[in-house]
Amino acid sequence: MPRCTRKGCGVEFTEEEKGLCVHHPGVPVFHEGLKSWSCCADVHKPVLDFDEFLAIPGCTEEDHHSAEPAKTEPIAPPKPLANVTATQSMDGTETFSVSRPTPARTPNTTPAPAPAVEEEEDFNVPVSPGTECRRKGCNVKFVSDEVNRIGDGEGTVCTYHPAPPIFREGSKGYLCCKRRVLEFDEFLKITGCKTGRHCFAVKSVPVSETQTTCRVDHYQTLDKVYVSIFAKQVDRSRSIVLFADDKVSFDLFLPGSKRFTKELDLFGPIDPSRSAYQFLNSKVELQLKKQDNRSWAVLEKTENLGGFSLTFGVGGRTGTVGAKDIILDEANRLR
Repeated sequence: MPRCTRKGCGVEFTEEEKGLCVHHPGVPVFHEGLKSWSCCADVHKPVLDFDEFLAIPGCTEEDHHSAEPAKTEPIAPPKPLANVTATQSMDGTETFSVSRPTPARTPNTTPAPAPAVEEEEDFNVPVSPGTECRRKGCNVKFVSDEVNRIGDGEGTVCTYHPAPPIFREGSKGYLCCKRRVLEFDEFLKITGCKTGRHCFAVKSVPVSETQTTCRVDHYQTLDKVYVSIFAKQVDRSRSIVLFADDKVSFDLFLPGSKRFTKELDLFGPIDPSRSAYQFLNSKVELQLKKQDNRSWAVLEKTENLGGFSLTFGVGGRTGTVGAKDIILDEANRLR
């Protein structure tokens, strides 16, 4: 007697009485130990036990038939997050073991650190005896040009570390070599990994300066004008401030190879001998002594102003007008 070959049926039948076949037209799906049918996974939930999987009722009704079932392409299950291995014992019990897949190694895309810029010796600069070599790990002290700077003698050879030191999780070493130690005294004894010439006097590298601008504010009293140039960390040894009767010029050197140069064409005359300036951490403060007691409408001359302006009020508040007494110069007094 033929047996129905449809999935999920397997019932014997006769040609005279074929009967009704309830089967699964889809394919089985096994995923992470779960078992289901592709044709009715939304109706019958996946199960773990294989016997329960075989007991899932069919979802389609047709006539029985004994022909070989058409070959269908298996449905690829979703890519598992873990590798599932199923083993079956002698009594039919299934055992599943899960192993996590090994993540694929991605190439290291971290950019290589930029090579360290090494200092060069300036042979035109005289060196005092006892000066220590500036290169890391050398510690040789200067004796004379003949011993340490000129020629190829033994004293001219410098053994040093070209890269900076690194301290990480208690270990100490240099980025340019592999040796690591725990004690700081041992770190100081790590022998250099590169040989070259000593560096007792560093050759200065010319750096192009960039002109910049700074905010300039001012306020005044009856006899002085106070000017604030908001420039931080000005190099006092190189910066210059000059006073003239009707002008103030300054050349300020700032960090980062920046420079601020300006000349102020003052609104009124000043006394250069009694004017002063001082460098502060955040600004440069100028004190301009007026030659007369006129108030300044602006700090610098302009073509749009009238012939004279008023002084401050008696109360001394900056910018007030309508003082009790008006003070004019000789030319305006004749008007």
